[in-house]
Amino acid sequence: MSKINTDYSYLFELMFGIKNNNSNGGILNSFKVSDISSSSVQAQLRAAGIDTNSKQYKAVISEMMKSTGDSAGAMFTNVQAIKNLMRNYNSDGDFTAGGLVVPGMLANGIPQSERHKIINISEDARQKMFENCKREFIAENGVANGDTTKRSDVYRAFQLSIKKEDRLKGTWTLEQYERQYNKAFYEAAKAADPSWKPGKQLPAGVLDGITRESIDKSLVKTQGQYGETFTRGINTSV
Repeated sequence: MSKINTDYSYLFELMFGIKNNNSNGGILNSFKVSDISSSSVQAQLRAAGIDTNSKQYKAVISEMMKSTGDSAGAMFTNVQAIKNLMRNYNSDGDFTAGGLVVPGMLANGIPQSERHKIINISEDARQKMFENCKREFIAENGVANGDTTKRSDVYRAFQLSIKKEDRLKGTWTLEQYERQYNKAFYEAAKAADPSWKPGKQLPAGVLDGITRESIDKSLVKTQGQYGETFTRGINTSV
């Protein structure tokens, strides 16, 4: 099962420039990362059409400085590199990887304790996840098939439907529901046929009596190793 809460830190660990090993003492059309706030470099950036007051630009420079750290004085970059990096951010300064990442889903710098929390999410979102889990469980006979699953589409639609500041916690919460739905289906299949295992044909109609409401009402919020999660119990408040 693919991971939805993704840490994109590896993208920022890539070099934003290159070390100056040129014996002539410079790299054509490049400047030191440490000099990026100088008036001459700022003028060069503005002349190239970069809005140095924009949130896109500021987000890029912030991550660039974090990545180069104490090596900023030995690292070089250029106008085109900065323009390319700015394409990964929207006008609010959110990392989107050119539209691939939903704004607010960047986990870098946010402690696990703040994003691995159970929050209230809509019944509609839970129902869509339940239906997707059931459909795919039946179609694949309980095998988690990363090639055909539509779960990422369910998550993306859900993320875009809620406030940006709730997206990491909301996605974590929806993951916990997804796990419990699949667990309930697995347990039902094993109860109907103790010899059943993922990949084997499911007993006919084995999931017919399982409802999303019955599963949700059995869930109890607990503190797990990786954050808040659900266990099966009796909790009519969920």
